[in-house]
Amino acid sequence: MQPVPEVSLFPTCIVDAVKPEIGFATAHILERMGYAVAVPDAATCCGQPAWNAGHAEAAAEVARTTLEALAETGQEIVVPAGSCATMIRVFWRELFELHGDAEDRELVANVAARTFELSEFMDARGAPNGDIDDPESVVYHRSCHMQRELDIVEQPEAVLDTYIADRRRSASEGRCCGFGGMFSIKLPEASVAMADEVLDSLAATGAARVVSCDASCLMQLEGRAARRGMDLAFVHLAEVADRATGSPT
Repeated sequence: MQPVPEVSLFPTCIVDAVKPEIGFATAHILERMGYAVAVPDAATCCGQPAWNAGHAEAAAEVARTTLEALAETGQEIVVPAGSCATMIRVFWRELFELHGDAEDRELVANVAARTFELSEFMDARGAPNGDIDDPESVVYHRSCHMQRELDIVEQPEAVLDTYIADRRRSASEGRCCGFGGMFSIKLPEASVAMADEVLDSLAATGAARVVSCDASCLMQLEGRAARRGMDLAFVHLAEVADRATGSPT
C-alpha cells in the first residue's frame, strides 16, 4: 500500500481570524485530492501587513517564524490566498535581502519553490470531481497579487468552471477592489470609491454570488456591499469547490 502524500496548509491570518470556514474547505479539498493535510503549528503571519506599511524590519521578525516553520515541513505548501502566496514567493526574497542573512535567504528560496496558491495547485494536480448542479450564477473577481505578481489568471477560472454552470464576466475584470492591506486604512475614500466601482460592475452582471480566491478581497467587497444594502453573496473558491465535491451547504 502506497503512503498518502502529505501537503502543508498555510491558512493565512485573515482566514484564521475572519473566515475560518475557508481553511476548513481548503483542507477538505486537498483531502479529496488524495493528500494528508498538516497545518504547521508554529506558522503565524507572513509579515505582509508590516511590509506593506513600510516596516520591513518588523515584517522580517514576524515572517521569520513562519519561514522557519514552513521550511521544517519539507512538503509542498498550499495557500488559499494570492496575496500571502505572493508575499512568500515574491516579496520574502526582497524582505530577507534587506533584513536577513544567507541562511534566511536559502530557506526563502526553498520554501518559495514549493509554495502554491490553492487554485494553481488544484489546476495543476487535478481538481476533485464534483457536481455541476448549482443553479446560482456567479461572477469571479480577480485579486491583484495573483494576477499581477504570480500571473495566475486562467487557473482559478478553469477550476471554477468545473463546478459552476453559469459564470458571468464583469466589466471591471482585473480592477482592484480597493483593499490593498494598509491602503484601505490610509486612503479610505479612495478605497471605498474603488470598491464601489467594482461592486457596480459585479452587480450589473446579474450574478447572485461573487467568488474570489482571496479572503481579503471578499471581506472588502462584502463589507462595502452590506453598507450599500446590495443583495450579493460572497464566497471563496475553496467553499464553492468544497460544496460541489461533497460537503453540505
